[in-house]
Amino acid sequence: MTAKKKILSKEDIVSIYMNQVLEKGEKPKSVYHFAKENDFTEAEFYTFFGTLEGLEKEIFKLFFTNTIDLLHKNTDYREYNMKNKMLSFYFTFFEVLTANRSYVLQSLKLNRNPLKNLVQLTLLRDSFKEYVSEILTDDYRIEQEKLQKFQEKGIQESAWLQLMLTIKFWMDDASAAFEKTDIFIEKSVNASFELMNVAPMNHLIDLGKFLFKEKIYSK
Repeated sequence: MTAKKKILSKEDIVSIYMNQVLEKGEKPKSVYHFAKENDFTEAEFYTFFGTLEGLEKEIFKLFFTNTIDLLHKNTDYREYNMKNKMLSFYFTFFEVLTANRSYVLQSLKLNRNPLKNLVQLTLLRDSFKEYVSEILTDDYRIEQEKLQKFQEKGIQESAWLQLMLTIKFWMDDASAAFEKTDIFIEKSVNASFELMNVAPMNHLIDLGKFLFKEKIYSK
């Protein structure tokens, strides 16, 4: 009796794709090649994704979704203020990235054109900006409008830029357990909230010193 073929899930296809990229050091040429090489049909692929590029974007969105799921398992998280929620997000998100570091590094460096590599992050960008809007408290909204005249959109964009800078720092981090990335996260989040509160810029100066030290001693 012929064994019944397993029905592939979205997560199965993602896992197969990530493994293939890592093992071969390149992306599949087409959906046809990807399906044929891994013994499933194009129809199975198209059940979940429209293109290989769409699958690549979904992988980074899944990293985000897994992060949010982990955060909500902590019963104390919902009581955190905005700053502590952001710190919790960063530390958890980079734990997820670290668990998939080989794929992240390879996928974000495969194309010589950095902008084409960053296209993979578009769904992550949308999800992260929505997250920032959700955790943005009324106190910060009022502060921004009253003292800095920033729109909520501006806060989302600056938060995204900060996340991108942190990803770049993490990709270049060669320290044990990526402890320098942890330091960078704490200092950069502190600095951004200092600016949002229009408070003394001690944390911003602290971040500047840390980055300067890293550039000098890493050469």
